[in-house]
Amino acid sequence: MRRSIRNLLALAAVGTTVALGIPAVATAASATTTTTAAAAAGAATASAGNPYWGPYWSKNRLAKANGYIDVYWDDDTSNSVRITGKLWDLDNRNEHQGGKCAYVKFRFQDLDDADDVSPSFKSYKYCGAGGSKSFSVQRHDLRSVQVQVCQIGLYGRYPTKCGFWYWLGGDRLYDN
Repeated sequence: MRRSIRNLLALAAVGTTVALGIPAVATAASATTTTTAAAAAGAATASAGNPYWGPYWSKNRLAKANGYIDVYWDDDTSNSVRITGKLWDLDNRNEHQGGKCAYVKFRFQDLDDADDVSPSFKSYKYCGAGGSKSFSVQRHDLRSVQVQVCQIGLYGRYPTKCGFWYWLGGDRLYDN
């Protein structure tokens, strides 16, 4: 469905350009501009309820993650949150050269935990330079979700080069 919406937007942009009589070269340029603008707008509104999040990067841009968040409210006091995405390891160095694996972690706050006293965490690690790993996590009754992308050693316990913490879902976690 997401792909069909993107295709529909591209088709509308091409149709508008052809209707105005602009040459085909300009059509391709405007379609690219429209697609880029739509992608930038989607990234900017991720915190306003858009299901797409990311891409978010590690501090040194050698790890990247993005994906979707879906929030379903069962009633006024209960929700189900599903986060899916991909984690990319962009560090082509091997371990002996100082290369690290990609690492993404999520921080969850429960609905009944208003003081953020004890958030729970879930993390994924991927070691495969140039490749990606899909992940999926589902939780219930959440107040908030945050994501952070880092790097971690092959046998490491502590992530390094972490990017910022980003909020996922925006108002979708609070409103039903």
